[in-house]
Amino acid sequence: MPASQPRSRARDRNNVLNRAEFLSLNQPLKGNQESRSSGRKQSGQAGAAGAQNTNPKERRQSQQLPEEDCMHLNPSFKGIAFNSLLAIDICMSKRLGVCANRASSWGGARSMINLLGITGHGIPWIAGTLICLVKSSTLAGQEVLMNLLLALLLDIMIVAGLQKLAKRKGPYDINPGLLDYLTMDTYAFPAGHASRVAMLSKFFLNHLVLAIPLRILLVLWALCVGFSRVMIGRHHITDVLSGFVFGYLQFRLVELIWMSSNTCQMLISIW
Repeated sequence: MPASQPRSRARDRNNVLNRAEFLSLNQPLKGNQESRSSGRKQSGQAGAAGAQNTNPKERRQSQQLPEEDCMHLNPSFKGIAFNSLLAIDICMSKRLGVCANRASSWGGARSMINLLGITGHGIPWIAGTLICLVKSSTLAGQEVLMNLLLALLLDIMIVAGLQKLAKRKGPYDINPGLLDYLTMDTYAFPAGHASRVAMLSKFFLNHLVLAIPLRILLVLWALCVGFSRVMIGRHHITDVLSGFVFGYLQFRLVELIWMSSNTCQMLISIW
């Protein structure tokens, strides 16, 4: 035992870590321990004081997170299907926007597509209906024209209201034209041109005597005008399809509130 003690002492002397400059590596400083312990005590005291100051109702509310802040790790099947269809709609609409700008693949045909869109605009149709109404001399013609004017005005108001509610932007960042601002057709859903041409084509098919080739051309015109809005980048595919649906519903509404010849004559006399 006495011989082992001097050996252990000699080892301690020869150990480099036992020197004064390396003592901080083996033993933590007392000041750091004291500062850490004091910091923990202060934070614990502050937490305890805050817990005492808060009411039990506030504690319960803080423990219960709102539902919108929670992460939905298992979304519903309807949500997945809706988001997938929306993504497909946006992707297909961007691909079909071949005339969205001059640099597009069909950029040279942009002016022609714009001209086709003007044929389905509300302002030319309202102006043309008013001119025909002034020049019409038959009671049947005035009745049809007055109800057509009512249908056009209802179309503008209904589409403008729905667009203000939805506020959906188009697939491309394209500013509306002057005629679009006049008819309040500034958003994408539903497509105002599509609803108008669907309503007009159905109106003419029901109240005008047309040959079969003219009926086919009328339907093709409505389809071309509707999908030209996708080609020019103003609307999505679903915007145009929903516009066709709303146009048909507007036609049914006009048929329900159809003004008789006497009512039309009274309105014309007031005007």
